[in-house]
Amino acid sequence: MRSVLSLTLFIKTLKSANAVFLELLILLVIPNVQSMELRHLRYFAAVVTHGSFSRAAKQLHLTQPALSRQVKSLEDEIGVALIVRGQNTISLTSAGEDFYEEAKDILARVDVAVRRIKTRPQGEKLRIGYVHSLTAGIMPRVVERFQSYNKDVFLELSDLTTEAMWQKAVAEQIDIAILPKSLEAHFKGFQWVELQRLAPVLVVSKKNPLAKLTMIHPEKLRDKTLLGLGADKYPEYVPRLKAILKPFGVKPQLRNHTSEDIAALFIAIEAQAGMAVLTEGVFPMLPSTLTVLRFSPELAPLLIAAGTPTLRPNPHSEAFLKILLEEINKFSRRKNSNA
Repeated sequence: MRSVLSLTLFIKTLKSANAVFLELLILLVIPNVQSMELRHLRYFAAVVTHGSFSRAAKQLHLTQPALSRQVKSLEDEIGVALIVRGQNTISLTSAGEDFYEEAKDILARVDVAVRRIKTRPQGEKLRIGYVHSLTAGIMPRVVERFQSYNKDVFLELSDLTTEAMWQKAVAEQIDIAILPKSLEAHFKGFQWVELQRLAPVLVVSKKNPLAKLTMIHPEKLRDKTLLGLGADKYPEYVPRLKAILKPFGVKPQLRNHTSEDIAALFIAIEAQAGMAVLTEGVFPMLPSTLTVLRFSPELAPLLIAAGTPTLRPNPHSEAFLKILLEEINKFSRRKNSNA
């Protein structure tokens, strides 16, 4: 009985502060009620409201024995009987009557708090689509810096194929698109800023004989079979590969270019002891089973750009891109100093 009286007195004290979350907290801090949960209050209140365990169980979509056990668990927790169980009806003990009034009050306050949270205006959002292999090693720091200055802006980051990014742009579901600049013609109504230039490299399985090299001449690919990215998700991959190898008289022989993403392509390279032409942007995400050969002479770099809608741009896009450019420059300086 002492537990119930303590609980009741404490709740009444808290009412003056309108502290719904403190009222819930007492269920954890008052002795002998450490395991009480909000659902126990709901179950108890439902039994009292419906006047029987069977009707309450039906409304709660529980079996009657399960509901009875939950209410008994509540009584055991607080150390006092709350309900007198009859043949087909129930009645409350004196302690149960007091507890029911307080339980109703707590549940009502919780429901109000939940409705308030659900109906409050959503915070601002910045939607960013990017190709992971073009921003690996950079994006985490950019996000960290941006969020430190813009705590109320929710960043919706989507690691997308170029095809998926184009579809989101058409549906006006993206605020910043980070991808090869050669694709900008497909994004009507976007304006672009160049971010960086990534050198093409040859990603090779360490089981491949070429893995012992550190550099390779593009002409060496003339008689090699390559793996690649799928044309359905990365329609620009094969045309660009042909364009950068053409000056060296190489027409790429592609065994398979259906990999859905970079991770799947890495698996294929390892499994087949193969190779694929990608960009240096994959360095931070390269598995230990693969290695990279640079081309000498170098192939034409891949220009990476960020696009934003010309009409109604997100007001936070400029700040995000400023930080992104700063981090790219830092990354480039570190790369050059280690070269």
